[in-house]
Amino acid sequence: MKLQVVPARTGATWVKEGIRTFWRQPLALSGLFFIFLGLISICSLLPYFGAFAGLMVLPAMSLGLMAASREALLGKFPMPSILFTGFRQGPLQSRRILLLGFCYAMLFSFILTLSSLFDGGEFARMYLLGGEINEDIVNDSHFQEAVLFSFVMYLPLSALFWHAPALVHWHMQPVAKSLFFSIMACVSNWRAFAVFGLAWVLIFITTSLLLSLISMLTDEGQLSPILLLPAMLMLSAMFFTSCYFSFKDCFISEPVLA
Repeated sequence: MKLQVVPARTGATWVKEGIRTFWRQPLALSGLFFIFLGLISICSLLPYFGAFAGLMVLPAMSLGLMAASREALLGKFPMPSILFTGFRQGPLQSRRILLLGFCYAMLFSFILTLSSLFDGGEFARMYLLGGEINEDIVNDSHFQEAVLFSFVMYLPLSALFWHAPALVHWHMQPVAKSLFFSIMACVSNWRAFAVFGLAWVLIFITTSLLLSLISMLTDEGQLSPILLLPAMLMLSAMFFTSCYFSFKDCFISEPVLA
């Protein structure tokens, strides 16, 4: 395994490959994404530590979606069991995936705890426990600062775990080494990831604006909200499909495992 530095334009290629691969198996990949959301939601409903458990399974589930993208790329139909790919290579690999999840949940919780310094924990409570977002909360400057702080702090956390589950699974790397190479790959290829992120932001915004425009032109005020949720979910499934290609291009050599 060797880290590879790619041109900035590769970020756009990841987006195109992800969308193209999604449409090879749209029903399977959409269904897997819905199952992914459902599993996270079920974990979050557990008493006492539900929110932490939901965060803890994210790395394993994201690996499963990467594996599903790889299956679709190879012309195969990914089954629901592929979401648990990280736990199918023996106890050592399973422990590593669980440890990654625990580290992710701890660091994410730490970020939310720090955000409480800005708004007294309002954003953290809303994120972990849910709640209605009203105009007063959104316009509160302290709440806005907490949200901005959490977003900025989440960027390095995301880079730290972006490739880590895949490195643990496909390249048999220990946890510490997978985290190190993950953030190094993201930092070394920050231009490509910037293009990748910007492209997806534009796609989401453009889709939202187009649906709003269609709703206005057809005089169907409720059409946009009805179409917006499934459209955003489908785009999210495409986004997760494209994540596999960022991993594939950042590291030279074929994965050790199928």
